[in-house]
Amino acid sequence: MTQPAESSPQPGRQRNRSRTRPAIAAPAFLRREIPTYELLQPDGLARLHAQAEEILAEIGVEFRGDDEALELWRRAGARVEGVRVRFEKGHVEEVIRKSTPKTFTQHARDPKHSVEIGGNAVVFAPAYGSPFVYDRDNGRRYGSLEDFRNFVKMAWMSPWLHHSGGTVCEPVDIPVNKRHLDMVYAHMKHSAKPFMGSVTAPERAEDSIEMCRILFGADFVDQNCVILGNINTNSPLIFDGVMSKALRTYAAANQAAVVVPFILGGAMGPVTTAGAIAQAHAEAMVGVALTQLQRPGAPVIYGNFLSSMSLRSGAPTFGMPEPALAYLAIGQLAQWLGVPLRCGGALTASKVADAQAAQESADSLWPALMGGANFILHAAGWLEGGLVMGYEKFALDCDHLGMMHKLLGGLNLDANQMAMDAFREVEPGKHFLGCAHTMANYQTAFYDADLADNDSFEQWRDAGSRPADLRADARWKALLKSHSDPALAPALDEALLDFMNRKKQSMADAWY
Repeated sequence: MTQPAESSPQPGRQRNRSRTRPAIAAPAFLRREIPTYELLQPDGLARLHAQAEEILAEIGVEFRGDDEALELWRRAGARVEGVRVRFEKGHVEEVIRKSTPKTFTQHARDPKHSVEIGGNAVVFAPAYGSPFVYDRDNGRRYGSLEDFRNFVKMAWMSPWLHHSGGTVCEPVDIPVNKRHLDMVYAHMKHSAKPFMGSVTAPERAEDSIEMCRILFGADFVDQNCVILGNINTNSPLIFDGVMSKALRTYAAANQAAVVVPFILGGAMGPVTTAGAIAQAHAEAMVGVALTQLQRPGAPVIYGNFLSSMSLRSGAPTFGMPEPALAYLAIGQLAQWLGVPLRCGGALTASKVADAQAAQESADSLWPALMGGANFILHAAGWLEGGLVMGYEKFALDCDHLGMMHKLLGGLNLDANQMAMDAFREVEPGKHFLGCAHTMANYQTAFYDADLADNDSFEQWRDAGSRPADLRADARWKALLKSHSDPALAPALDEALLDFMNRKKQSMADAWY
């Protein structure tokens, strides 16, 4: 493995006054110290699971274009008819419980940034999959490799993101069949946090894993998780061959597939929330179980992306009450199964970082946290229903994630926090502003938001009357300006570049 990365400098505050700020000491990942919210009583939880079992027994799931997956299910005792697979009640649950890890570590090339996934651990990762990007200076445009690298660099610089993510935006200036190489390399070169690989074809998944074998060593990769693959079902109730083969590629290499039903209620699933939850549970269970048939004990994450839609326009909606209830219920189902959970994060349909984006993002992230999600994808940058990765939105979301770090850390009740010394020093009717206890704790007592403006109106006006997105504009630019690549051994860098060049030279450009 490479040498540990040097610590990164923290970019300066973009505020209208200067002051000394202590260095941020953010953890590699979070430990939840507050309880999750239990929406359902045991009988309600059992009813949802029973509905999922009934769907799998009566309707089943199709595996299109993957004969090996069908054969794995046939050998496991499922009923296979053509591409349709039906399951006896309890069969899929049994496969999951037999060998699925409850927690696992995803190793980073700098061990200080390795993360635990599952249990009470919480990992934040940037948004994923947007073909467009947006910033105030250049507007909405197709993403490029430069944009991709920018978001990787900003995720590396942010103390509140634990993970580099995967397809943080689509670099459409690179051929489709080659861009995965540049994307994985960018994660390896410009960051030392954990990352995700390609899933758009099984051979691209294999390339992603092979690059990890170069970086970490083949033996290490065979025994440890170093990369994730985000696998979407083709809801309702279909795994297409591209996704199931990519899933099996990751599992066979002992790497973690993140199995995610993608359901918009009323389109890819029932319009009723309970029915959509049961469908999502059924699809996720089948994907998780398939990883265990491919390689028992392979790490895997039970995922969920369930949202509502406007029944007037057909457009997806976010931050609504129905998906919030679904996240809470799905969180309980994942905990009951004993598997790590992935949910979406700061989701919005807004086109820019405005009040709608703030409300919808907060109301999407909150139920994911309270539902017990362990891996939160789309935690920063998401705009326009996932079509756009926003620079200003990324900065604002990261600031919000810092607040969530403090919240999930729970309430500390040690002697210093109980503040008896302050009560002894400050007489009744006096203030605590200058007492010794306040002076000893003022730098860390409260979360100090980078982008919130708490000045008086006159101070705000005299500093230029800057709204939140303009303050965020300065913040993301400061992040990029402060970035420096974490150390990567030259021999490993050369080996990665050589692998990429040989792969690219072996194929003609394909743009679709």
